[in-house]
Amino acid sequence: MTTGTTKGMGIAAPQIGIDRAAAIVRTPDGEAITLFNPTIIESGGDTDEQYEGCLSFFDVRGQVPRSHVIHVEHTTIDGQTKITVFEHGVARLAAHEIDHLHGTLYTDHMRNGIAPIPVEQYRGTGITWKY
Repeated sequence: MTTGTTKGMGIAAPQIGIDRAAAIVRTPDGEAITLFNPTIIESGGDTDEQYEGCLSFFDVRGQVPRSHVIHVEHTTIDGQTKITVFEHGVARLAAHEIDHLHGTLYTDHMRNGIAPIPVEQYRGTGITWKY
């Protein structure tokens, strides 16, 4: 899904053929966050542009602008509705997976005229995510 150094840090149900609004995001410290029916209800803070990848087409990376802070309304595993605030890299991960639930890919967010680059070229940039 996201960084160039891992095999994925999140997955959305539609990516594996499950027609449900569910996603799982793994934080850098290994915590798995499960989101059911998630909706970004607010975004803010600064915006930065970092490379993202995707398990749907894992051989390229693209620079995507995203907000540093998002507020996500979602249902928990026990059926409660709550709002969770995600920041920085985890906000990027969550936004990426929530996008999948709405049929959007990271390439849809890239600036006009900018194309994804091969993963080999991305690795050559020496740029990794900043959490």
